[in-house]
Amino acid sequence: MMNTSRRDFLRVSAGAAAAAGLSTAAPRQPKPFFALHPFIEQNPKAVFIVKTKVPDKLHEESKREAGLKLAREIFVPADSKPGIPITHRIVLKPNVTSVRDDSRPNAEHWGTGTDPQFYEGMVMGMKEVGLKKFTFVEANNFHAWNFRGFVDINERLGIEMNEPERRIRNFKEDLDMTWTKVHDSVVYSRIPHYAPVNEPDTWLLNISKWKSHGMCMTLSVKNEQGLVVKPFVRFCPGWAMVTGVPDFMKQDITQNVEPRVNRYFENHRRMGYARYESTAKLSPMHQEIWAHKTCDNMSALNTGLAMIEGIYSRDGNGFGIGKDFLTNMVMFSKDKFRLDMIGMYLGGHEPGNVNLFRIAKERGLTDTFNPWDVPVYEWVDGEAQPRKLTDFKRTNLVTYYLAKQGEPEYHLVNEPFDYDKIKA
Repeated sequence: MMNTSRRDFLRVSAGAAAAAGLSTAAPRQPKPFFALHPFIEQNPKAVFIVKTKVPDKLHEESKREAGLKLAREIFVPADSKPGIPITHRIVLKPNVTSVRDDSRPNAEHWGTGTDPQFYEGMVMGMKEVGLKKFTFVEANNFHAWNFRGFVDINERLGIEMNEPERRIRNFKEDLDMTWTKVHDSVVYSRIPHYAPVNEPDTWLLNISKWKSHGMCMTLSVKNEQGLVVKPFVRFCPGWAMVTGVPDFMKQDITQNVEPRVNRYFENHRRMGYARYESTAKLSPMHQEIWAHKTCDNMSALNTGLAMIEGIYSRDGNGFGIGKDFLTNMVMFSKDKFRLDMIGMYLGGHEPGNVNLFRIAKERGLTDTFNPWDVPVYEWVDGEAQPRKLTDFKRTNLVTYYLAKQGEPEYHLVNEPFDYDKIKA
């Protein structure tokens, strides 16, 4: 991990907030523990949606304010357990994908990852409840971490950052990584995460982005793929990173993985699920393998809170192809799969058509893949107000997921799905 002992730590105070152009609420008195708002804790299967008021995706003050305001509402000081001790280390997992190219202005790629100012405001609010130890973890795009200012924010706020690169010998030494055995694994029998992920006395905050991707959309569940140490993090290349992994990885691949995955795949094909006939490069089998690796990873992780930052959203391929939309919406939940079902539906897609959710249901990681089973609340000034899913605007975030013959490369995955008939 990076040595931060030489860094100047910025203690966030009311004065610092004012200097940043933020509202200065009365300071909260830290207690030995912190907790989520009681209503969130009491409704772990619900999804909460807050409508933000950001005038432009580059308006830094309003985005930082949105993060700080929400953090003040959902993180509360607590006197005792079941609160989390403020001595715990907070693991921060934003989506830090960033793209630059000469053909488009940098601002046109802003939606490739979590907004940096919203992330900054969230951390500022968490510091107000007395938390002091934070580590940013990201496996990918080290060269691009500062395209949108994440390194600068982390240094100013005293947030440690992981070192993403590893050599083969580092796996023998377990260099800054934690290994977790996967219960009922399909592909990975063990998974290495960057320390301090899965270490005792840590708590994980996942701040993903509302955007399209080759796996339909990359939301909170996929965002935690970036906690996995390279090259184990490569979930998407199909058999090449299962039966074709480097020798040092083979001991951590489940025995009989090939016949087992092929059997699951053929069962799903026979059930008539959509898009199994697609000839896309990220094929139906690629999607099957990715979903099982992702479920293996979810079996190994315990997330304190998952969020989808959609102040502005993005369609396309998750990287250089796509455009941003000012959608002014942030979603959060203690249940990552339910959160992503809502994010997928509000992005114009039907979750029942996406392999991940059905496979997660089959593997017992979620009790539903039907977005209409999920209680939805609008979060308004620190209070949860019951809503219908139809009360929220859908934004059509086209993707290149498993294109059908004759279908545009970028499309919606919105075929009708009979959730009453097909329950996985």
